[in-house]
Amino acid sequence: MILAKVLGNIIASVNVDGIEGSKYMIVAPGTPLGEVAGGAMVVLDLIGATVGEFVLVSQGSSVRQTEITKDKPIDAVIMGIVDIVEEDGKVVFRK
Repeated sequence: MILAKVLGNIIASVNVDGIEGSKYMIVAPGTPLGEVAGGAMVVLDLIGATVGEFVLVSQGSSVRQTEITKDKPIDAVIMGIVDIVEEDGKVVFRK
């Protein structure tokens, strides 16, 4: 899994994923402090994340194991919204 920050939305009027109402977001990998630390990528949002949120992203073939994504051409999904990150016993990020 990847910690990432949601940077924006992707609107595609036509796509081939076969997922009705699919919503794509632009995210960038981040640090445990909630800062952006890598290049952007496009992911399918399964849970309703919003711009600015810190999220958990899963990538690769494992993302096609949900009922929604099974056998679909999906490479990465948002699968969680981060509320708190604790590191070495200290809270380093809070939503």
